[in-house]
Amino acid sequence: MAQEAWGLWGADDEAGAPNRITAEHVRLAAALVKSGKIISLAQPISPQLPVPGHRAGVQHFMGRDGGDYAAGAKQPGGFQFAEDTLILPLHMGTHIDALCHAWCDDKLYNGFSGNTLRSTTRALRCGVDKIPPIVTRGVLLDVFGYRGSYSPDAPIGLAELQAAAVKSGVTLQEGDAVLIRTGWMESQDFYGKVNFNSEPGIDVEAGLWLAQSGVATVGADNYAIEALPFPEGTLFPVHQRLIRDYGIPLLENMVLRPLAEAGATIFLFVATPLPIVGGTASPVAPVAVL
Repeated sequence: MAQEAWGLWGADDEAGAPNRITAEHVRLAAALVKSGKIISLAQPISPQLPVPGHRAGVQHFMGRDGGDYAAGAKQPGGFQFAEDTLILPLHMGTHIDALCHAWCDDKLYNGFSGNTLRSTTRALRCGVDKIPPIVTRGVLLDVFGYRGSYSPDAPIGLAELQAAAVKSGVTLQEGDAVLIRTGWMESQDFYGKVNFNSEPGIDVEAGLWLAQSGVATVGADNYAIEALPFPEGTLFPVHQRLIRDYGIPLLENMVLRPLAEAGATIFLFVATPLPIVGGTASPVAPVAVL
């Protein structure tokens, strides 16, 4: 396998492509703000959030609530409070994949050993806590809008992704956060039956174009970023190339329709992973500021 970004930011680097975002990138991205309108790009988190069959769902329960007081809990000075607990898979809803999430040939991004992931220690290398806050120029590539209809079995290739960029009048720049609207989420009954086995994501050639353009992160409105089912003889080929070879964290399951309806193509983009030590992913609540 190729190792395009290994060593680019030093032999001990665990952050990857977000290193491309400099203070100047942040300053220029902030200058894109005109109206101050904020658009949330995150799914609401609740036990109704759908999840692939191999993962557990969201568990949300109250530790202290009004029922405790109805049952006679003490109220010193009349004070009452509520507390709750949330349990969820880190790869669920709108989330960011850490660089330890996918690898091959026993090597993670930057050549770290796959043996650094253990159930007792979690990820000793490339955990999600190593990804810094992402504040940069966001770019929307609205493939769904370009196509004009939903195509569940049509992977997004290089020519189509570039055509969507041309239609938006966007030229990719180093440090960009590129968000791809596939239409997958909008096509689903998202609190009913969801097809996780057919997604019109990007193919490897399109992914390599993004990586070689110097982007800091890639996001999409589907779970896989890439197309499902995979090409014959492959397994998560885009994950392998972008995460493992280029150090690009992936933002999955984003809500992009409101951004497209606002006519936004470039904007200030902000996303901060939770600093979960050794985590393979983190829930995020990214925003676009117009």
